Amino acid sequence: MNRHDFLLQSGMLTALTGIPNSYLQSNSIDQTKPFLLPPLPPLDHKGSMDIRVRVKSSMTNGIYSNVECAVAPKTMGPAPHIHKELDELMFVLEGTASVIVGEEIVQVQAGGWHFRPRMIEHTFWNASEKPLLFIDMYFNQPFEEYLERVFHQLTAENGYPNGSEAKGKEIRALQEKFGLMAAPNAAAKRLEIIKKYDLT
Repeated sequence: MNRHDFLLQSGMLTALTGIPNSYLQSNSIDQTKPFLLPPLPPLDHKGSMDIRVRVKSSMTNGIYSNVECAVAPKTMGPAPHIHKELDELMFVLEGTASVIVGEEIVQVQAGGWHFRPRMIEHTFWNASEKPLLFIDMYFNQPFEEYLERVFHQLTAENGYPNGSEAKGKEIRALQEKFGLMAAPNAAAKRLEIIKKYDLT
């Protein structure tokens, strides 16, 4: 028995890599193709916040995906929330991200990383007077599809104005699909952060 087969059968490869045995036993890894992403112009926050998908989950056979996120100065992110299955890793390119995980607030400066495992309440915002730009990386599910839908498809131009029943229905369906849960008292907590840091 060769080393790879031994590790696979003993479960050690899963323990070392975090990749399920069912995936390792398939040919998915062998089917993953190299790719190059050329540089793009800087992402514009459009006065609030915007995202741009860079690596799609389909490009890595479901292992990994990411988006760029640009946040305007003094801007609040989403309401505090919890992911049932998604693990997130943030890398800040420019500015400083304020991140709350549970009750702890940390400042992630340019060049810094922040990991948020599943099932932990969290959110982020830009409390500074400068724009914030970061890469958000996703493991275990194609969360970039959720963000692409929310930011660029469920728009007023496409028949989904903010506050409409149609948009609310779509958002709820997406939240169910991706295991995204609002934290207890999420709206009140978000408003508290907005007031404390003078955000929009």
